[in-house]
Amino acid sequence: MKKLLGVVLGVLASVGVLAQAPKLVIWADDTRAPVLRDLGATFKAQTGVDIEVVEIAFDQIRGQFITAAPTGQGPDIIAGPHDWVGELAANGLLEPIEFGAKLAEFSASAVQAFSYGGKNYGVPQGTENIAIIYNKKLIAQVPETWDELLAYARQVTDPTKPMYALVFQNGPDPYHWFPMLSACGGYIFGTDGAGALNPCDVGLANAGALRGAQLFADMIAEGLLPAGVGWDTMRALFFGGNAAMVISGPWLVADTKAAGIDYGIAMIPKIQCADGSYGIPKPFIGVQGFMVSAFSQNKVLAMDFLLNYIATTGTMLALYQRNPRPPAHLPTFELVKTDPDIAAFGLQGQYGIPMPNIPEMASVWGAWADAQSLIANGQATPEEALNEAVQKIRAALKCP
Repeated sequence: MKKLLGVVLGVLASVGVLAQAPKLVIWADDTRAPVLRDLGATFKAQTGVDIEVVEIAFDQIRGQFITAAPTGQGPDIIAGPHDWVGELAANGLLEPIEFGAKLAEFSASAVQAFSYGGKNYGVPQGTENIAIIYNKKLIAQVPETWDELLAYARQVTDPTKPMYALVFQNGPDPYHWFPMLSACGGYIFGTDGAGALNPCDVGLANAGALRGAQLFADMIAEGLLPAGVGWDTMRALFFGGNAAMVISGPWLVADTKAAGIDYGIAMIPKIQCADGSYGIPKPFIGVQGFMVSAFSQNKVLAMDFLLNYIATTGTMLALYQRNPRPPAHLPTFELVKTDPDIAAFGLQGQYGIPMPNIPEMASVWGAWADAQSLIANGQATPEEALNEAVQKIRAALKCP
């Protein structure tokens, strides 16, 4: 690739296409931007190509990219999760990536997560899922079942202090709520005979989902779980010693360490289902990575940067150290797999469900979040709210 890059740059320069030095623009969040800037300096020293890293809030990258890319004002590369791929690729915004021999260096499931329509659209960085993070000073061991968790919560909860056994983002936040719904069989989309997702088979109001949603409603009604909790409130309660446990992901670990909390990571408690069996909560599995804009004027440069500079043990290790999560790059994973945090999140992750990456997922979030709000505020029963959400989703997708 590097030899090819040199040839391409030479040809372009000879015909006057490169009136000015080429530049790659990368959009990334604050956890990856510093590593990419350092890497950009190395890339420039070796190729003469500038790297401009624009730091953008994680939840704003996709929306700004959709608007900017077709105008030619967007980046060459973006950092983001695999579940963006379906929408972006279906709208012609992403360039397929050919790994070549590099393919063997990556987890097959992570590569598959970035695939859509038989093509790959991302270089995976790391996988992530949520689990219980707990304060060992407040609770020595996480309960194995939700019934045991409720018994503990009734002993320690005092909203006037405040003090809670468990908090998680729910204001609304279906992502962190999903393990409660999935434990007894709730799901987003079913699959057809070939294993492909069927967007007209929506399982958010089946018996299993309703079981988890009723637990959620009952905890709020009993005062055991605060409603309307956002990221900042959750952090304040946990770091302030006002919550023994939170449901969150590896992105919270660095700040937990900085807060001086003696923490542990454990499985989300099992939930007893209607038939008496216990279901294991199944969180979403996400894969973070890097994608190339279909509108980039520097695709050869972008591919070279991804495959020969980002897809290396040194870079993947630096990204891991900045924001630890199980690396999708297998040689890097071998270096960090003994990390107890990685192992603990992995125990929960083995039961996880890949976040659907098809474009139809965009029609799910709003209706699902509305249902969670109605339930949390006591404005509808779980059955009413989730059945309405399913109807809205199916209508938006024009399902028969």
